[in-house]
Amino acid sequence: MTRRNPTRALTGAVVVISLAWGAASLALLGAPRIITAKPAVATAPVGQDADDPAIWVHPSDRTRSLIVGTDKAEGAAGALYVFNLQGKQVQRVGGIDRPNNVDIEQGVRLGGQTLDLAVAAERRAKRLRVFRVRGSAPYLTDITGSARVFADAAGDASLPMGISLYHRRRDGALFAIVSRKSGPAEGYLGQYRLTSGKDGKVNARLVRMFGAFSGKGEIESVCVDDELGYVYYSDEGFGVRKYHADPDRPNAGKELAQFATDGYRGDHEGIAIMPTRRGRGYVISTEQIKGGSRYHVFTREGTPGKPHDHREVAVIEGGADDTDGIETAPGAFGSLFPRGLLVVMNSKDRNFLLYAWPTALK
Repeated sequence: MTRRNPTRALTGAVVVISLAWGAASLALLGAPRIITAKPAVATAPVGQDADDPAIWVHPSDRTRSLIVGTDKAEGAAGALYVFNLQGKQVQRVGGIDRPNNVDIEQGVRLGGQTLDLAVAAERRAKRLRVFRVRGSAPYLTDITGSARVFADAAGDASLPMGISLYHRRRDGALFAIVSRKSGPAEGYLGQYRLTSGKDGKVNARLVRMFGAFSGKGEIESVCVDDELGYVYYSDEGFGVRKYHADPDRPNAGKELAQFATDGYRGDHEGIAIMPTRRGRGYVISTEQIKGGSRYHVFTREGTPGKPHDHREVAVIEGGADDTDGIETAPGAFGSLFPRGLLVVMNSKDRNFLLYAWPTALK
């Protein structure tokens, strides 16, 4: 669950738009558009319990990009799966004890190298698992160092779940923002600086605890907008909350916005950023529904003069079952995905569904 850096504006289209009322009526009432989409690709299933996807974008040929997804099983059965854009499994990395969420950051400078990294929250081991990502086999290589999280907590408060990576532009620092199974009304999330040791392994050091919690469910899904410097997370029974991602920014612990607080029948789950051009685009928030989850689309840039006023403009209905994690990436990924990718977890079939980004959301 992630941020993406803006690329070129999206072009092309592959979805059917279904308006419950006429377009004029919707515009007058300010109601969000309903967009009905069909998946272009379904991945092969994981072993037990699919949960969260991340997208690795190939630097020279986007059709060779990869989907990394978690199998949230315990013990040796827990794994990361790597799929190509045709949905074929090309690698499985097992022995990850209940990996909840995973995120990818590309072009990170660590230990004198420029790396692409995938980082997963390994719940039962109470740590992060860090992998180097390459465009050829083996796609994932474990480079985990000392990466314990929530070390001072006990019980469910010590168990990591959600994760999103933040690559700070002014100095290249890399952080993991991690949620957990339970936590207090303030300070639910932990932010960790990721650094490379002399052995080339990646270590995690706590830099702050932050984030409000309603107490209504739990907080799992987190995403970061690298370009604009914001972190968003889903307070499951409440809505979406927004903070500054830079821990050194003045008033970094002050909440900037609450939105997506009504119009949901199901829990608030996966969350992602879809840039369309510099500073603009969408924040996508999952409404988890058995048999047909919905993806609420809000303006990334807010409204004129109010950057934290995120207005809902559309709802994507794609038929995926009981969705937890989602991810997006802008730009062309071949003929099936000319405007970008939306990848969602599909519980019933233990897999991930790949959708073309809608024409209506330019």
